[in-house]
Amino acid sequence: MTRSSAVLHRDTHFIPKSVVGGKGSYLFLEDGTKFLDSTGGAAVACLGHGHEQIKQAMKNQIDTILYCHSAFFGTQVAEDLAQLLVDSTGGKLSKLFVVSSGSEAMEAALKLARQYFLELPSPQPQRTRFISRLPSYHGTTLGALSAGGHVLRRQAFEPLLSKNVSHVSPCYAYRGKQDGESDAQYVARLAAELDAEFQRVGPENVCAFIAEPVVGAALGCVPAVPGYFAAMKAVCSKHGALLIFDEIMCGMGRCGTLHEWEQEEVVPDILAIGKGLGGGYAPVSGVLIADHVVQTIDKGTGAFRHGQTYQGHALSCATALAVQKTVQEEGLLQNVRDMGSYFEERLRSQLGGHPYVGDIRGKALFWGLEFVKDKDTKEPFDTETRLSFLIQEKGLRPEYAISLYGCAGTADGVRGDHVILSPPYNVSKEEIDTIVDVTARVLDAVFADLGMSKE
Repeated sequence: MTRSSAVLHRDTHFIPKSVVGGKGSYLFLEDGTKFLDSTGGAAVACLGHGHEQIKQAMKNQIDTILYCHSAFFGTQVAEDLAQLLVDSTGGKLSKLFVVSSGSEAMEAALKLARQYFLELPSPQPQRTRFISRLPSYHGTTLGALSAGGHVLRRQAFEPLLSKNVSHVSPCYAYRGKQDGESDAQYVARLAAELDAEFQRVGPENVCAFIAEPVVGAALGCVPAVPGYFAAMKAVCSKHGALLIFDEIMCGMGRCGTLHEWEQEEVVPDILAIGKGLGGGYAPVSGVLIADHVVQTIDKGTGAFRHGQTYQGHALSCATALAVQKTVQEEGLLQNVRDMGSYFEERLRSQLGGHPYVGDIRGKALFWGLEFVKDKDTKEPFDTETRLSFLIQEKGLRPEYAISLYGCAGTADGVRGDHVILSPPYNVSKEEIDTIVDVTARVLDAVFADLGMSKE
């Protein structure tokens, strides 16, 4: 008997299995399957599932207060979370705005950048444009989707999207770096491209350049080459534009430091955070804001002209605070770095020679595998193959019971396939061994189904 559902699932032809419990790196399904959540959902569950300390903090907050309207009142947990996160930047970012999802955080960042230029002592109302990268992804709301450059995700909604966003090339060494080109030469070429785009649209018209320090879903854990973001910030500074970092997926410890920008010491003017902020225990994301932006608004109208019903929700703030304290108290950033090194070693040793794994890239506990038909030419698989979907679906089968976060459009926004692996920060060596071994088995099975030899 076919089950029915009143839920509009992501695929109307498919009702997913129900999760009935979870502990650590595992989810327990209705059919009895013990499922290894090797991606933390979408790189979200940074502490795994069922963490007792987080659950207790949530229960304590439920007994205190849950909702109050931020136009009337504040809560101590919101203040404590904001202070912890501001302190984590060494005061380089001085205020936190808390919302519920990454898309909401990016919407707020876009509006904040625009309002900044309206609030300057000499306002610059002509600044209405943004520049981001292809194929980027910054969220699903119309503003955030406009800011992104992911062809497949934008396609159906193009007529509704803002026309004030343009796009430049990503820093994607595997496909973008030319033969014989050094990192410095590659960076200089990309900086020249960004500068040329400023000139094309009018540098006086641009609010901000937007980028993920390590590209997540759109490209599969692609880090920039050294010096790239320093060069991009220099171009922004030259033209008086802001720099917005989207660390919703790659930040909050995922890449080995709490904020990914710490690794190159390039401080954004506006930083969007999420996913690992609350570890999936409650819907929460945020925007951290540089003090010069805050001071400009404070000396102007004194009001950010943006608000949402659930901004600063007490339960979300209490949950995020508990997650971040747990990361600190359990020394999990060190475990992310240690296990990340082991993860990279295992991935490269077991899959580096695979004929259809073109590239293995990432940082710490954030890794992507890009698949190609030919490693020499880097030719992607045909879109009709739906390779990333096949890999993801194969992993869900009980005999594998592993999450492999598959995405398409890697090569040019339409063609190309990758999967992401992003286990929790408290993952063990044994669990990493299992993730790598089972991933290899899944790939073998999928390519065998396609009639493609591993030899």
